[in-house]
Amino acid sequence: MKQSVKLVAGNWKMNGLGVSLAEAETLEKALKEQAAACRVALCPPATLIDRMAQALKGGVVEIGGQDCHAEASGAYTGSVSAGMVRDAGAGLVILGHSERRAGFEETDADVAAKVEAALAAGLEPIICIGETLQEREAGQAVEVVSRQVAGSLPASLAGKAFAVAYEPVWAIGTGLTPTLEQIEEVHAAVRAAMIARLGEGGRAAPILYGGSVKPSNAAEILAVAEVGGALVGGASLKAEDFLGIIRAV
Repeated sequence: MKQSVKLVAGNWKMNGLGVSLAEAETLEKALKEQAAACRVALCPPATLIDRMAQALKGGVVEIGGQDCHAEASGAYTGSVSAGMVRDAGAGLVILGHSERRAGFEETDADVAAKVEAALAAGLEPIICIGETLQEREAGQAVEVVSRQVAGSLPASLAGKAFAVAYEPVWAIGTGLTPTLEQIEEVHAAVRAAMIARLGEGGRAAPILYGGSVKPSNAAEILAVAEVGGALVGGASLKAEDFLGIIRAV
C-alpha cells in the first residue's frame, strides 16, 4: 500500500487571539508563492477555528482542532463535540495528546472513543502517543507506544484517513529530542503495532514525530525512516519558524 503524503501540522495549544490570524495568513501567502512538498495544517484553539477557516478559505493550509468530546451532543458544559469542530471549519483533529492524557487523565479507551466520534463527524484524526522520561529510562518506550497504538486506534480506522503522532513526553517543549536512532526504533515499532491492529489499513497512514521540532533539526528528523511528517508546537506559532520546518520536507 502506498505511503501517504507527509503531513506537517502545527499545534497552537492554548495560544492565539484574533490578531494571531496574521501569522496564519502570512503562512498561507508564502505557501501559495512556493508550494510545499507536504500537506500543511494549523490547529488553533477552538475559539479561532471558524475565523481561521474563513481567513484561509480556499487556501492550501488545512485547519484542525485540538480535541473533541466522545459524545455527539449533551450536557457537557465547556466541551466541544467532533461535529462542532467540523462545523467550525476544521478537517482534522488532534486526539490523545500527552497533555490531555496527563492533565485530564485520558485513557487509551477514552482516546479511541474520541477517534470514533471524529470519524463519524468526517474529521481526520491525528492520534498522539508517547512515553514519559521514566518509561524511556526504564527501557519501556517501545512497549508503551505499542500498547497505546493497540488501545487508542479503533478497528474502524482501517481504510480511513488518519495519522499517528509519536511525541516522547519528555521532549515536548523542553528543547530535548531523542537521537535519530531512537526515533527510528520507535517509529518502526509504531508501524508494526499499527499493522498488527489494522492490517493493511495500518501500513499507509503517516507517523508524525513531535517534540521540540524546530527549523534547525527538522531536516534530519524528517529524513528518518517511517517519519511521515511532524506535529509542531511552539515553532508553529510564527509563520517564519513554521515555514523553516515545512521547507525541510
